[in-house]
Amino acid sequence: MKINLKVTADFDLDGKIMPRAIEWEDGRVFAVDRVLDVRRAASLKAGGVGMRYICRICGKTVALFNDENKWFMEGKDN
Repeated sequence: MKINLKVTADFDLDGKIMPRAIEWEDGRVFAVDRVLDVRRAASLKAGGVGMRYICRICGKTVALFNDENKWFMEGKDN
């Protein structure tokens, strides 16, 4: 399941994108404490291929995906 998110990001002079904050579905905003890894990868749970950002947010390591400028995280399957 995809959880679509609003993301605040910085773009450097080379066009690289770095997420700085995410806005959750209910409007809460969480800062990205650190980006640990960036690489092209598929979301095996939610589908889609794009850039995967492994981030530290509120002390947890999460995978944040950017697929054609649409940001999402993998949700738990029910």
